[in-house]
Amino acid sequence: MKLRVLVVDDDIEIGVLLSDYLKKYDIACSSVTDGAAMFEELAQHEFDLLLLDVMLPGEDGLSLLARLRQHKNHQKIPVLMVSARGEFDDKIAGLDIGADDYVTKPFDARELVARIHTVLRRSQTDMSNAIAMEEKDEIFFGSLRLSRRNCELTTATNTLVPLSNAEFRLLMAFIQHPETVLSRDQLIDFARGKSANVFDRSIDLLVSRLRQKLDDDSRQPSLLKTIRGEGYMFTPGMQKR
Repeated sequence: MKLRVLVVDDDIEIGVLLSDYLKKYDIACSSVTDGAAMFEELAQHEFDLLLLDVMLPGEDGLSLLARLRQHKNHQKIPVLMVSARGEFDDKIAGLDIGADDYVTKPFDARELVARIHTVLRRSQTDMSNAIAMEEKDEIFFGSLRLSRRNCELTTATNTLVPLSNAEFRLLMAFIQHPETVLSRDQLIDFARGKSANVFDRSIDLLVSRLRQKLDDDSRQPSLLKTIRGEGYMFTPGMQKR
């Protein structure tokens, strides 16, 4: 079956060009120009991936992504963010909200196809892993409970703390490698994969945000420890139930 991609870009010409190009790689492409049309298309058709431009008229791509990740029916669809802006903070914002990858205009069309396939492979792997782990959904460490199925933490006071896709993948990498020093390169691999446009500093920011959600004191962390010059280590009193 052909892959189906929905392009959300206010430049109609770009939508047409992408559609013509992706057809060569057996990818069916639909195109819309704003958020309202995007949600209408998602309600009527199934897509394998969303190619979402940041700069849109009215509600921008980052805001649309945030709404998408809160929508029960669409929160798991893989999203590749596209923007003419190359600022680092924009990329971090998109990845933190839940984008699966980020490509900056102008881009080589062949690179775009490669990124689409990489995101889809990673998404399918994540889904397969999630299905395999359904019977052992919850992990307890300290006073926290992690639900792998819902990608959220529950505190000792039963407060739900949602995690972005990137935060969840990073936390799972730490959980699967306790008491082990993980370098930034390893964490990039675990969190997003080599093809993603991720840098050392983005991992540092993700760890910082994860510490906040884990209520782990950044000055003297007890769960996510910084190993100077090497990376990070997860040191929980962890048990599975």
